[in-house]
Amino acid sequence: MEELKSIMEKFAACGWDLISDPAQAWLNGNGDKEALIAAVKQADNECGSCGCELDPLYKRALELLNEAC
Repeated sequence: MEELKSIMEKFAACGWDLISDPAQAWLNGNGDKEALIAAVKQADNECGSCGCELDPLYKRALELLNEAC
């Protein structure tokens, strides 16, 4: 869970509303898990191979979110 929190903190700080808003909501404890998963998938599709530090985090976040209850 700590790894997922760390990833969400990076997403929240990135400044890209698509991913930062749902990540921040999740960190605040009032996020919708399905909306977060959808946002991470969309971010991965749009930017998952641009070479930035977030690229590998999209796939890892999806793995962790799917494992979480």
